[in-house]
Amino acid sequence: MDDLSAQLRQARTEAGVTLASIAARTCYSASHLSNVEAGRRTATPDIVLAYARALGDPDVRRRHLLQAATIGPIAANELIRSGFTAALAGRRDSEDRWRDRVDQYGRDYMEIGADSLQTRLAGDLVVLQQQLDSPTMWATAARALTTYGKTTKDPTEAIGWYDTARIAADRSDDLAVRVWVRGRAAIALAYEGAALPVAKRYADEAIALSDRPSLGRLQALMARAHVAAGRSDIAGAVAADEDARRVFDQTASPDGEISDAAVPAWRMATFRSMLYARLGMIGPGEHAQTDADRLRPPALTRFATHIELHRALMMAKSGDRSGGLAYARRAWATLPADRRSQTLGLVLQEVERAARKPA
Repeated sequence: MDDLSAQLRQARTEAGVTLASIAARTCYSASHLSNVEAGRRTATPDIVLAYARALGDPDVRRRHLLQAATIGPIAANELIRSGFTAALAGRRDSEDRWRDRVDQYGRDYMEIGADSLQTRLAGDLVVLQQQLDSPTMWATAARALTTYGKTTKDPTEAIGWYDTARIAADRSDDLAVRVWVRGRAAIALAYEGAALPVAKRYADEAIALSDRPSLGRLQALMARAHVAAGRSDIAGAVAADEDARRVFDQTASPDGEISDAAVPAWRMATFRSMLYARLGMIGPGEHAQTDADRLRPPALTRFATHIELHRALMMAKSGDRSGGLAYARRAWATLPADRRSQTLGLVLQEVERAARKPA
């Protein structure tokens, strides 16, 4: 049994709460939670947050459980130091300051390496989770957790953070945030071709929550298109893309906006470039690639590499397997290592699979 599993069991028994009671408030069975407490299953962040909510006592129990969940993937000593430094200094920023800080993380995500961003963001999450005392702070935390998931190295780990972000968003009662978190998580996974059933579930949840045009709904519809493409459903992919384009026409972000929370024209073109490369449809794929290169801010070199990998995938899908693979590897090698991301790595792997596929 690991320390976190033991903490969950101790907190539950001290509060006099049964496993059945916690199971009734979550999507997990009592037997699964029992295995978590025994250390036979992983105590994922969403399970930790479910315990924290079920056990109450937000000033003590929730704080310690969430801190345990947050610091796990990163060097604990550094994060504990930052959290205690903030506490000893009496640091408690306003809701506006926290919102601005998370907005900045959204901008930084587009321009800097994931490793650097992850360490800084994790440090702020340690502090932020001690201040979840209003719906606005839960909304801010949900957005931060979604960005944090994007900095992780593995889709399975990312899903744990996206699930936690969904729970935090629901706690905020902010419909726009609830839709955005699910839509962003859906397109993140679907674009990568990872965990398509989970991506579809997130997308379906976002779309069911509200039919109002929004960036969250737009990303959920684009995720549906990529899920369909991953299942070789060309008609479904094209139909979902058309739905997404109609929403984009009503919700597009300004062209100069650089943020993970924004979808300006160049980013929409990037989503569509990958979609049509995946489908092997050269005409719309090349059109989207041209738009992405023409409209994308020059500083976003990582996203230029996305388009180069899409071109490589298109080559491999259209029959030039060796040429596509060589093109992809050159694009990957040209991008400095500290600018690479999990997403780019997964796109490269998709090119490699397409290049190995028998004619």
